[in-house]
Amino acid sequence: MRRTWPKHKQAVEGLQMRRAVVFFAVLALAGCTTQGQHGAGGPAGRRTGIKLGMVTDVGGLGDKSFNDSANRGLQIAKAKDGAIVTVLQSRSVTDYEPNLSALATEGNALIFAIGFLMHDSLDSVAPRFPRTHFAIVDSIVDRPNVTSITFKEEESSFLAGALAGLVTKKGAVGFLGGIQSPLIEKFQAGFTAGVKSTDPAARVIVKYTGSFEDVGAGKEYATLLFRDADIVYAAAGKCGLGVIDEVKSLPRGDYVIGVDSDQDGLAPGKVLTSALKRVDNAVVQLADDAAHGHPPGGHIALGLKQGGVALTDFAYTKNVLPPGAVATLAAYRSAIIGGRFSVPSTLKELSAFNPPHLSARH
Repeated sequence: MRRTWPKHKQAVEGLQMRRAVVFFAVLALAGCTTQGQHGAGGPAGRRTGIKLGMVTDVGGLGDKSFNDSANRGLQIAKAKDGAIVTVLQSRSVTDYEPNLSALATEGNALIFAIGFLMHDSLDSVAPRFPRTHFAIVDSIVDRPNVTSITFKEEESSFLAGALAGLVTKKGAVGFLGGIQSPLIEKFQAGFTAGVKSTDPAARVIVKYTGSFEDVGAGKEYATLLFRDADIVYAAAGKCGLGVIDEVKSLPRGDYVIGVDSDQDGLAPGKVLTSALKRVDNAVVQLADDAAHGHPPGGHIALGLKQGGVALTDFAYTKNVLPPGAVATLAAYRSAIIGGRFSVPSTLKELSAFNPPHLSARH
């Protein structure tokens, strides 16, 4: 469950939010200078040999989504700062605590816990290793040696939903979640709000697989959803690969919206866009901070404004977008960043949401 940030740190959170803008501005510059570097050494004088560890969420590496995004950042840090990296994969929730403890015992300076399901395990492990710094993605752990990173997934999901509302021909779209939880309901709420903003009459059909790793279940649920819907947004980890596999065999006009990583190339022309969650960027910047001895603490929240979430650029699907779609999405993006309206992040907020109509549907 999501925990409330303690009152005595609310002022600190404001500072952390301002830091987040710098966080990604610095990373953008760093990304420009690391192109083409190979191996563990990095540039002359930058080799640090810092030990970095990561514990994956269930689903592990190869999900082409959440865990792979985090690992991509870790591998960039390896090339950029000469880091020594260790990744331990979790097959079940019982692996979290022993994996975190093992990495701390091995002397890793910074350890990433990838996923909200690791909250309780990290909350237990962190106090036992006060000289080790940890970072958790998608949850808030109130410990002095933990950096908590959350994303405003509802904002990128809103843009994905707005696009789905503009593109759907059937007037029905699908949302497939993994394990139903406040985190995944952020995706659902934002997506539904976006759909209703560009096509108020459209239906949003919602299903949950109850898993983040069952590719077969993702494919089965996709079959059900595509009976009525022509676009399915899958926020379900590795289950989403099953949805993408299913859409490959469907007629022209049926699409998937990818999640977390850029999944557009997994089925070119059939993945309408991907709602990016830049876990890779966050990992790179925290690793760089740790390599220079200054890992930040507290809570950092990253949305559209901070460059933490985004949509891909329709590399394979520009030709299927209706006229004005890109401009409409840009208008919504600017309105969200400018604070003209807030995207609902819970189902309760969704029920009270009044969809803004910034552009007529073409």
